[in-house]
Amino acid sequence: MITPQKSVKQVKVSRRRDGATRSRKDAVAVEEPLEIRLLTAGPAGTERHNVAVTMRTPGHDFELAAGFLFGEGILQERVALDELTYCQGDDPQQYNIVEARLHPDASFDPSLLNRNFYTSSSCGVCGKASLEAVEVRGCDTLAGNGVQVEAAVVEGLPRVLRDGQRTFDRTGGLHAAGLFQPDGTVLAIREDVGRHNAVDKIVGRAFLEGMLPLSEHVLTVSGRTSFEIMQKALSAGIAVVVAVGAPSSLAVDLAIRFGMTLVGFAKDNGFNVYANRHRIVDTEAG
Repeated sequence: MITPQKSVKQVKVSRRRDGATRSRKDAVAVEEPLEIRLLTAGPAGTERHNVAVTMRTPGHDFELAAGFLFGEGILQERVALDELTYCQGDDPQQYNIVEARLHPDASFDPSLLNRNFYTSSSCGVCGKASLEAVEVRGCDTLAGNGVQVEAAVVEGLPRVLRDGQRTFDRTGGLHAAGLFQPDGTVLAIREDVGRHNAVDKIVGRAFLEGMLPLSEHVLTVSGRTSFEIMQKALSAGIAVVVAVGAPSSLAVDLAIRFGMTLVGFAKDNGFNVYANRHRIVDTEAG
């Protein structure tokens, strides 16, 4: 029987406080590689494709794999996925390998495994090429999405997210992503050493439960917002992203280009809106 890794590990540390040093045990977040493989039906039987290896905190591995494959455009519909399993071979690291088996009738483009968004761009590797690559992948603008969130709800999201970070309480070393309804009701919180992985786990959960697109939901992240996080939110149809930290310039550009609302530096006494302020409703001012 395959037993997934635990998310927390006890290590021995020397702790210095008030001039005195003592030996004690401390909890640290586990970081392990996860290999994602794709199994497809071929002329000679099952074909295996090595998709990616990501460093992650064990837990919700199937969600992570599904979210990653969806974000890369490899999985587009729930019916295309037959099953997700841990590798059943003799490899002692089999709990670090997830295999996604496609339905025999599902279409599959092997070129999607060769991730290179810049080769066809005349301007080379730059922000403009990145934004154009998102358009090429078929992501539509969310400008017509009319979901609205009250300012007071936005201010409360980071606190709810933080209260749900159980592993962070023990280790202090994990990022988190949370899926919320517009009224602030939390639907899911996922943690990981990688901020992108935490978002993939959220999107993967929604994919596996048939919830996509998440057009009536809000994504909240514990750290900064990067281009990749915004791209993952866009692919899932999320029009409102709230972050505890700062956005990157390209994250702002993507939000503007695709009609997404981007909030940064959210805390209980305020926040900054970097794009599409109209989805944030200030009832006190109105």
